[in-house]
Amino acid sequence: MEGQSIREKYGFMFSQMSQVAHAAAEIDETNVFEEANPETRKFMDKLAGENLKEGSAVSGVENFEAFFDAIESGKSGLILMEHYSNLDLPALIYLLEHSKSEKCRALAPRIVAIAGMKLNEENPMVRAFAESFTRVVIYPTRSLNKITDEGEKAAQEVKARKINLAAMKAMDKCKRSGKPILVFPSGTRYRPGKPETKRGLREIDSYLRLFDKMILVTINGLSLHIDPENPDDMLADIIRPDKMIFTASPLFDCKTFRKEYMASLPEDEADPKQKVIDHVMSLFDAQHDEVEKTRL
Repeated sequence: MEGQSIREKYGFMFSQMSQVAHAAAEIDETNVFEEANPETRKFMDKLAGENLKEGSAVSGVENFEAFFDAIESGKSGLILMEHYSNLDLPALIYLLEHSKSEKCRALAPRIVAIAGMKLNEENPMVRAFAESFTRVVIYPTRSLNKITDEGEKAAQEVKARKINLAAMKAMDKCKRSGKPILVFPSGTRYRPGKPETKRGLREIDSYLRLFDKMILVTINGLSLHIDPENPDDMLADIIRPDKMIFTASPLFDCKTFRKEYMASLPEDEADPKQKVIDHVMSLFDAQHDEVEKTRL
C-alpha cells in the first residue's frame, strides 16, 4: 500500500511525546477515567492537521448544534460514530475545534470517548496518542471471547467485571456533568473484506436505554489505513492524506428510537437487541453513501 506508516512519518515525535505522556500502562478499576493530556494533544493536532486535505470539515453542523443545545439543557448525550481508523476521534475533535460554529467548537472539549484497554496497554506510543483525548476505558467483550484457556478466562472475567463496573460509574458521572459520550458501535475498526468488523455490538442497546439524545456520525474519506500485512500493529498504519467529512445525523431521542424500532419487530424475534443495533448500522450505511456522492 502506498504511503508511509505512522512509525516512518512521525517517529520523530515519539521521544518528545514520551517525555510528556503519563497515562496508565495497565488498566484496573481505579484508573478507567483519563482526562486529555494537552501536551500530547499538540502532537495529535499536528498529525491530524497535516493529513486532512482541503475541504475536510464537519457537516450537518445544525445537527451538531442541536445536540449541543440538548446537552446544555441538561439532557445526556450519546454520539455513535463509524470507525475506520485510529485517526477518527483526533480528526473529529480537530475539525469541530476549527469549525466556524461556536457551538461545534464548544462541543469538542466536552466529548468523552469509550476506549478499549488495548490502546493503553499494547504500546507506549499508541498509549501516548490515546491519552490526548478524554476517555473512559473498558474491558471489551471481544477480548474475553478470544481467551481459550478456561482458568485464564475465569480470572479475566472477574477483572473485566470490576473494570466495566467502574467504567459505568465514570460514564454516569460524565453524563451528569454535561459531557457527551462517544462510542464506536462496531467496537473495532472496519476492515475491508471482513464484514464482521462492521457489525454493531449487541451491547450498544444498553447505551440507548441509558441516554436521552443521540446523533449518528458518519466518516467519509480515510487518511489512515490499516496495513493489511500488519493489521495488529497500530504504528504500521499507513498515512495517506484525504478529504474527510464527518456528518451528524438529525437528533434522535434514544428511548423513542429504541421503543419504536422494537415495536416494529416480530413478537417472536429471537434477538431484538441485536436487531436494534443492526438498524443503527444500516442508518450509518445510508448516510455514508449519500455523503460520498458529493464528497469529491
